[in-house]
Amino acid sequence: MATFQYKGIHSASGRSTKGLVEALDIKDAREKLKRDGVLTQKISQSGGGKTRRGKLFDLATRSHLYRELGAMLHAGLPLDQAMNLLIETPELGDNANVLAMARDKLKEGRPLADALSESSSKVTRFEHSVIEVGERAGTLDSALDKLAEFLEREQTIRDRVKAAMVYPSVVFGFAILVAVAVLGIMLPNFQKLLDKMNVELPFITRAVIAFGDVMRWAGPILLVLLGLAAFWLWKRLESSPSFRAKLNRQLFRVPLVGGAMEALVNLRFSRTLGLLLRGGVPVTEGLSLAGRASGSPWVAELADHESTEVAGGSSLADALARIPPLSGSLPGWVRAGEASGDLPRLLDCAAERYERTWDRKVSRILDLLQPILILIVGGFVLLVALAILLPVLSLNKSIGV
Repeated sequence: MATFQYKGIHSASGRSTKGLVEALDIKDAREKLKRDGVLTQKISQSGGGKTRRGKLFDLATRSHLYRELGAMLHAGLPLDQAMNLLIETPELGDNANVLAMARDKLKEGRPLADALSESSSKVTRFEHSVIEVGERAGTLDSALDKLAEFLEREQTIRDRVKAAMVYPSVVFGFAILVAVAVLGIMLPNFQKLLDKMNVELPFITRAVIAFGDVMRWAGPILLVLLGLAAFWLWKRLESSPSFRAKLNRQLFRVPLVGGAMEALVNLRFSRTLGLLLRGGVPVTEGLSLAGRASGSPWVAELADHESTEVAGGSSLADALARIPPLSGSLPGWVRAGEASGDLPRLLDCAAERYERTWDRKVSRILDLLQPILILIVGGFVLLVALAILLPVLSLNKSIGV
């Protein structure tokens, strides 16, 4: 049996409808729908097309899925029945197609971790490992619950980062609109008026007008060049992991931003590693997965290398000390955890400390960024105001004379 998604029309009411139906093949699905009074317009196997590669199934959806699935398993429902109930949940919307594809793979005998990973590319290796460990240990419900909690915290961090960028983006966009209006429309008309009145223009006015003239013909060219550069950079980042790592390494050297990035990387790494170790993932595999979950390609590359060193006998604390963004206080937390015999708990404590540090650094950046942007916009407005007012004052003096 496979799951098919369909769109059609109810023969009785004439209303359009869509949904999922289980059948042996497309022909069997059409016959089932026909018996239910549905005239199919479009039908395809669930998970086909754009949903097959996980265009849906975002972080919020996955955390909701893991939370609900863990609760149903804890209540004693079989996995297949829990999946059926989730597919019928209205909140999933089109994501039900991806989940139906995973259910079909479960019926074929695939483990849950493999079924989800093969149904959506959005399911990370980290999530796959946590679910796989839960299945092997017979604690899938608690593993899913912890995974949902982790993803919800990650979603909170992402939302806070996006919210922090709203104000600078609005101010920067407003400044660009003001510059285009003043340099492209207002000053050229003002110049024509002053030329008719034979008013000698001050240096500031001439400089602003000259800059506007240059930007009128150079601006479109500059935008095209910036677009091409952004496209080239995006393609290079997509095709070259080493280039991604090198670029990410340079970002850690940027004043203020580098410190916030380092705190965020330590936060994600320690929280991920603690969850993996608590679930029974080996240290070598956990080190590599936590590096990928840190969000830093450079750290991920170094963590992959250090995982082989740990497998060869190196201690985890020494391996972290050789990864520059993680070489601060995290190795000390690891040594304390290994000495106490409760490394996952110490990693959770470290994550809470790094979260407070990250909050403080982001707040400091925003506190500095907002007045800097206001000064830049205010300085531009003052310059334009002087470029307009100085000729007017000169004209008033000549009329007065």
